[in-house]
Amino acid sequence: MLRIEDRDVPSSEPASRREFLTAGGLTAFGLSLPDIIRAAERPRHTTSTSFGRAKSCILLWMGGGPPQHETWDPKPDAPAEVRGEFKPIDTPIPGLRVGELMPRVAEQTPKLCVLRAMATGINAHSSSGYWVLTGVPHPRGDVEVAGQFMVNDWPCVGAMVNRLSPPRRGLPNVVTLPEQIINNPNDPWPGQTAGFLGRAWDPWLITCDPSKPNFALNEVAPPPDVSPLRFDERRSLLEQVNRHTDLLAAGDIGRYGANVQQAFDLLADRAARRAFDLMAEADRVRDRYGREKFGQSCLLARRLIEAGVRLVQVNWPREPGDTGSGNPLWDTHSKNAERLKKVLMPQMDRAYSALLEDLEQRGLLDETLVVWVGEFGRTPKINGSGGRDHWGRVFPAVLAGGGVKGGQVLGASDRIGSDPIDGRTRPEELTATIFHALGIQPDTEIRDPLGRPHPISRGDVIRKVF
Repeated sequence: MLRIEDRDVPSSEPASRREFLTAGGLTAFGLSLPDIIRAAERPRHTTSTSFGRAKSCILLWMGGGPPQHETWDPKPDAPAEVRGEFKPIDTPIPGLRVGELMPRVAEQTPKLCVLRAMATGINAHSSSGYWVLTGVPHPRGDVEVAGQFMVNDWPCVGAMVNRLSPPRRGLPNVVTLPEQIINNPNDPWPGQTAGFLGRAWDPWLITCDPSKPNFALNEVAPPPDVSPLRFDERRSLLEQVNRHTDLLAAGDIGRYGANVQQAFDLLADRAARRAFDLMAEADRVRDRYGREKFGQSCLLARRLIEAGVRLVQVNWPREPGDTGSGNPLWDTHSKNAERLKKVLMPQMDRAYSALLEDLEQRGLLDETLVVWVGEFGRTPKINGSGGRDHWGRVFPAVLAGGGVKGGQVLGASDRIGSDPIDGRTRPEELTATIFHALGIQPDTEIRDPLGRPHPISRGDVIRKVF
């Protein structure tokens, strides 16, 4: 048997293209099938009850770089050009104050562990983001690398989870939505793919707008003119072609085969289709998340996790027509206060708090790790255009669920939010912590294209989080 599915393939039958590629891919970079099984089934640490507490993870990516001063690390005693026009507000946790534009999130702080001293020291969106998303610094350092992909790119966290989780049919293990991360005008970042592991392990990117009325995803909805019988006939025909073809290749062809099989699995699986059916949610629930693209994407992430997806990454979406200069996403180089107040913070405050509440009410929060983070923060001093610029020297990340001990702050920045003064956290420590929570040993080894062994994370688990 060549693949872990619900169907045995007798050894007398010729292997299909996909089966051949799947079997070959399992050992292509130092992880054999037994390695994957061992990684998934490795006994838990007897000294750590937090290992493997999370069955799944939702990664909320605040693309563009949210400001630390107006969110998780306000500086009310700093000069006006640093503290800005917004005041901090109290939370249920004594001593923990957050920006006044996040009142709903403030009420959720008993669930949250705030890391106030994340740092990369890099001010370029894509290279700092690469480090946060993979746990490995980009070799080019502090320069923009959007649109530049190399054969030795390090796999993102989602790709590692995809590779180290048991294969399944129906819904994929790892999903990214509602769009990929790009720099303007339309350059995707490295660090959000499987890199040297091979494209078959890329997170399943679903480009969609769940906020549209009567949202339906084409990827999981058969065409209306295709009956179940015709659908089965088409699938059978494709399987026969794959089984008898002698086209054995890797790269894009292998990725195509995996995608076709995944698409058929999604089309054929009723549970998968139900997971995407936002119309099944009560209006009050959809309204609580917010009817914007980000809010409905967070709701869709909850439904996917509930249906068994291992990791969902929700990228902060761009606004219509946003491919030029200006203030895309959280990149508030000008009119920072206005954009935060009118556009960014209301959506984030509503959707993030709704997600945490919803997961808790459904009994899912304790087994779902929720990570809030962006690629960097913003400059302490407001510039002449009323904005804040790129700042990788200190920025926040926030964890909840999955065994995380809420109501605490780890790390601190200086009096103007410029540099860490305690508990500096590097991205590799965040990735190690995510793997740990999901029951994947951070020291699990993979091999790069040259055959050299590497642990999937070189960081230490942030034990105080749990």
